[in-house]
Amino acid sequence: MSKLILISIKDQRLQLRDGDKVLLDYSISTALNGPGEINGSECTPRGWHIVHEKIGNDAETNSVFVGRKKTGELYSSSLKEQNSDRDWILSRILWLSGLEPGKNQSGQVDTLQRYIYIHGCPDEEPVGVPNSHGCIRMRNDDVISLFDSVSTGTRVLINENSLLESSPEFPSL
Repeated sequence: MSKLILISIKDQRLQLRDGDKVLLDYSISTALNGPGEINGSECTPRGWHIVHEKIGNDAETNSVFVGRKKTGELYSSSLKEQNSDRDWILSRILWLSGLEPGKNQSGQVDTLQRYIYIHGCPDEEPVGVPNSHGCIRMRNDDVISLFDSVSTGTRVLINENSLLESSPEFPSL
């Protein structure tokens, strides 16, 4: 079996699975605007994806990223006060690419071109409730653990079902 990241918008949870075995299980935060694929919607895209690129290997916990590059800053409450308008991307980035043409790949629905990530966020930000701008936010220690457990090409399924209802089978695309 190969590893699969399963994300439930309904449960606000992410699981790393190997077949039927749950390897990791985390509370997350998907989009405040709900599910959706259109560029500029600030919604979380559904369907099948892969981890296109892993960014931040060996970065310190709370390292700040802008444009997928470390800024050299470490997140702190004083940095937040100085930059209150930032959407904080911290510690690690798993950049996603859609696999379903017309649904989450190409044109106005392209997950990769929308810069949709699984990434760390400030630990005081809520998880377990929709609160992101489209990405999947995680606690920093959790995203580091996930990052270390997957490789590029790992399949990711984002859906609206409960994890208890999900027994995903990868379609032939």
